[in-house]
Amino acid sequence: MSTTTLFLFRNDLRLQDNTALSAAIKTGQPIVLLYVFDDTDAHWPLGSASRWWLHHSLQSLVSSIHALGGSLILRRGNTRDILREIICSANVDKLFFSRMYEPFQCQLEEGIYQDWHDQIEVKRYGGYLLFEPEQIRTGQGDPYKVFTPFWKSCLTQTEPSVSRNSQLKQKSFYPDKLDSDKLESWGLLPTQPDWSTGFSRWQPGEKGAMHCFTRFLKSGIQNYDEDRDRPDRDGTSSLSPHLHFGEIAPARIWRDVKQAISNKKVKQSQAMCFLRELGWRDFSNHLLYHWSDLPNKAFRPEYQSFPWKRNQKALLAWQKGYTGYPIVDAGMRQLWQSGWMHNRVRMIVASFLVKHLLIHWRDGEEWFWDTLLDADLANNSASWQWVAGSGADAAPYFRIFNPILQGKKFDPDGDYVRHWVPELLKLPTKYIHEPWLADESSLAKAGIALGQDYPEPIVEHTTGRKRALAAFEAFKNG
Repeated sequence: MSTTTLFLFRNDLRLQDNTALSAAIKTGQPIVLLYVFDDTDAHWPLGSASRWWLHHSLQSLVSSIHALGGSLILRRGNTRDILREIICSANVDKLFFSRMYEPFQCQLEEGIYQDWHDQIEVKRYGGYLLFEPEQIRTGQGDPYKVFTPFWKSCLTQTEPSVSRNSQLKQKSFYPDKLDSDKLESWGLLPTQPDWSTGFSRWQPGEKGAMHCFTRFLKSGIQNYDEDRDRPDRDGTSSLSPHLHFGEIAPARIWRDVKQAISNKKVKQSQAMCFLRELGWRDFSNHLLYHWSDLPNKAFRPEYQSFPWKRNQKALLAWQKGYTGYPIVDAGMRQLWQSGWMHNRVRMIVASFLVKHLLIHWRDGEEWFWDTLLDADLANNSASWQWVAGSGADAAPYFRIFNPILQGKKFDPDGDYVRHWVPELLKLPTKYIHEPWLADESSLAKAGIALGQDYPEPIVEHTTGRKRALAAFEAFKNG
């Protein structure tokens, strides 16, 4: 009986530029392609928005494989149990997969190796990051805790390479039928109600990722350094969910951006500003890999006992976008309606929650985890701790974003606010970020009764800032 190679898809839902899949194809053996939806682990189960993306990304991958004459086996359950069944039934002697960095995924990889390393060939490959966490070390051999020296070290490494796949062909696939779930049976899509209708701008899957990247490389990257901070402009790559689900390789992005620099199609300063953001993604995963409790505990231990407030009413107002601060509310509504939020606004709304309201960063982390299409455990936890002041290379506790000034600076004409907070659509620009200062005539012409059509601020800015500074100062000195 001939032997078989088993390829386990994880967060690498693509056929091209997939190092692990390329290695599986090069074995020359029939390949079983498998994806396991393993929700048996209680640690950070996939959020609602991410489940929507996963459904459509797998749907796209199934179609691409079917077009080549093959099939993707879908199973739901314990990964190790499912691997054991398929390895035995399909006479598998090689198991390949891409690595992941969440604590429970690292434990899974160790378990798979323990189960099978002395019976079959088990190999894992990189590809989710530009540089592996073990690769980037300080001069003393320790993991980095500060981004800038981390990034400088990255830039001294051999540049990330892209493994071009041998093409999957019909003869590449395992010929016998294996049981597979129907994707619809997993119930990943919201139904009662279907709150995902605003996600229609997205195109999950490998084709969607390449379309998004091509568009950005052609136009969006040209003024990236400035436009990336402007939520009123289409100045970001929007690649974050595609990257999280592995629909495009970061090494592919690196190569094509560097090529665009060489061909003088983009200024080096703009391109490197963008690649630096990929570096932050690597840095977050670097932190999570080396400090596995990052999502749950303060990175800086002294912050573990900070006296955060419990205020369910304020938390709900923040979640739904009814804080009375237009830039905050616009961001939270953009998140709820589209599954995404502009990065500059993410910092503003996060600062408002943990500083103005003194609500625990974990409450914000959990809300983002459930509502973001690009919810990534490393990025999410590292970013929330950065804003809270408890994380690695964190913003100091006294750095408190002023939501009024942030709105005026980065949404000067109020276009972003007007789009997501339509109650303020007709308000004059000079009041758009502080409607409580508008005179009665302006409010009447705009059809706004403060406290009815749009809320008064749930906390006055100066009061909230002073309270935060006092709380952090008392904590520091206590």
